[in-house]
Amino acid sequence: MQTLTTRVFNNGNSQAVRIPAEFRLDTDHASISRNEAGDLVIHPLRPQRGTTLMEALRALRDVDDDFVAALEADRESPLPMQERDTL
Repeated sequence: MQTLTTRVFNNGNSQAVRIPAEFRLDTDHASISRNEAGDLVIHPLRPQRGTTLMEALRALRDVDDDFVAALEADRESPLPMQERDTL
């Protein structure tokens, strides 16, 4: 297993570790934990496809019943006849 020494620095109220290019993460998020020996363990978190869609679907459950009824009523009402010029 490859081991490198790197720099630890403060970033605002947080502490940061510079990750060398050899260990670059291909994600925007990672989980970090400490094992029984006290070592920090970093796991890259893969983007979860469909997260936005699932959030939108969950939000639909919270839609007001009156809003849904108004949408259904609007869908059931016929559209007015359009007047068109004849050729």
